[in-house]
Amino acid sequence: MIQETFDSTRKPLNDILRDIADGKTQLPDFQRGWVWDDERIQGLLASIAVSYPIGAIMLLETGNPDVRFKPRPITGAQNGREPEFFILDGQQRLTTLFQTLATDKVVETVDTKKKSIKRWYYLDIQKAANEQEDIADAIISIPEEKKVTSNFGRTIDRTFVTEEDEFRELVFPVNHILRSTEWFNKYMQYWGYNQEKIQLFQKFQTQVIKRFETYQLPVIKLFKHNPKEAVCQVFEKVNTGGVALNVFELLTATYAADDFNLRDDWANKVKELRKQDVLSGVGSNEILQAIALFASIERKEQQIAQGIPPESLSAVSCKKKDVLKISLDVYLQWSDIAMEAFIKAGRLLFRNKVFKSRDLPYSTQLVPLAVIIGRLGVKAESEGVKQKILKWYWNGVLGELYGGANETRFAKDAVEVVDWINGGDEPTTIRDSYFAEDRLLTLKTRNSAAYKGLYILQMQVGARDFITGVEVEYANYFDDAIDIHHIFPQKWCEDNGISEDVCNSILNKTPLSPRTNRIIGGRAPSQYMEAVRRHSALPEEQIYSILESHKIPVQPLLNDDFDSFIAARKELLLQLIEKATGKSPQRVQIEL
Repeated sequence: MIQETFDSTRKPLNDILRDIADGKTQLPDFQRGWVWDDERIQGLLASIAVSYPIGAIMLLETGNPDVRFKPRPITGAQNGREPEFFILDGQQRLTTLFQTLATDKVVETVDTKKKSIKRWYYLDIQKAANEQEDIADAIISIPEEKKVTSNFGRTIDRTFVTEEDEFRELVFPVNHILRSTEWFNKYMQYWGYNQEKIQLFQKFQTQVIKRFETYQLPVIKLFKHNPKEAVCQVFEKVNTGGVALNVFELLTATYAADDFNLRDDWANKVKELRKQDVLSGVGSNEILQAIALFASIERKEQQIAQGIPPESLSAVSCKKKDVLKISLDVYLQWSDIAMEAFIKAGRLLFRNKVFKSRDLPYSTQLVPLAVIIGRLGVKAESEGVKQKILKWYWNGVLGELYGGANETRFAKDAVEVVDWINGGDEPTTIRDSYFAEDRLLTLKTRNSAAYKGLYILQMQVGARDFITGVEVEYANYFDDAIDIHHIFPQKWCEDNGISEDVCNSILNKTPLSPRTNRIIGGRAPSQYMEAVRRHSALPEEQIYSILESHKIPVQPLLNDDFDSFIAARKELLLQLIEKATGKSPQRVQIEL
């Protein structure tokens, strides 16, 4: 029998607000604060006043031990009891309605400029009872002091401070709309039971108050047996108007139930990660994925040691469902280990000329790299081991294997690279990787991982600036703002009929300082090399050595022979690729 996952029904607004008031329905901790502005609040009240639909709300039944969240009552509601339902979708609407209809407190909101304001809401009885009037015009929003002023606050036009003021001005407080009898009795006494005023209110009661009293909201209830990943997926689908929910938010709410503040813990970890620019893009999701890999690898290894047959072993995985299953105990066991592994991974990349996050070919590849280093421990410091790790790394980059969602490859590499280093077979990523030489013509921008990879490899082999002769290291990388620039200038290429594809490809680019690039200008190489000689004050053989450090063929450059230059440089860059990956690039005839 198929187990139902949800139920849909309709429920009176008054009953929904009562459940919120007594704490039966609360918010999970991952739901953020109330953010609706004054204008939107008035629009919602107007919709209910004419019985327009305002959309369904979605509730999650509590009681699943695997989906535990710290509860938080809507502002103004009772606290201290365990909720029966969590609000997954409809927080803004329900908070608005609870604040305006079910409490005696001023509503804290914002104006159209997002400035914090406090407001009371009233209905103009005469306008609301007049079918010719737009109900939106009957809704009045006034400041906390309950006075309507003009002339920059110097003139008080209307005041609603007391109930007598309300009766006199013929305005009805919205927060009495679901309990109007007592207010109406006082209203009749104030007007001496004047039949005209009574009839006016009765018409208002029929056309507006009854609509609020009988209003029903569509309610979708998710049953408690739904797994956490289903809750996350549903929330992301339905909560497009609110704050996007990710696994970090769900785990934050889960751990909060055990009095652990994940946000505070993560804030401390971020400070450490940001000390290395190359790690500045690492977020909570990457750390959590690494933790899931560490934990699932350990679990599988324990099962193997226990003699569990291969077909019954747990999978090594870091997909969303696996991350959502990270318990607080597992997080506490592995989070510091994962952090240290990322820091060591950043240092390894830094030593290999990956200085900044923008130059990182794949941020995604940091996850398995960190796990590999973390699993190897001190062994990862050995030069031979580092060379193997880097061989795997460059095959992933230049084979362009880490674009998009790669959780499956993360898991395979986290296991296979360590096994390979320990004497096992070569990892799948190295076997899958290949680089075709015609790809060199299509690598034009930083959007490509292989483009950034070749840029870094040029710096690794000791590329030195044309003018200063200084090798690209951390200090001058930042001080001189090293970036990748054209060797044969774009203007020269345009003037000489060179296609944009070849001119703008990695074959015609190398890391240089802005000053050197300005000296090059748009001139032919034979001309700008004269300027390089003057500014560098270096002998000719040293200048040629600098060019060779960039894998630039000297004679074709000096002869302004673009075709020979491209053909020769292609071979030099292919040699770089082969050295980094340990694999010969696939030869494909390039037509220039």
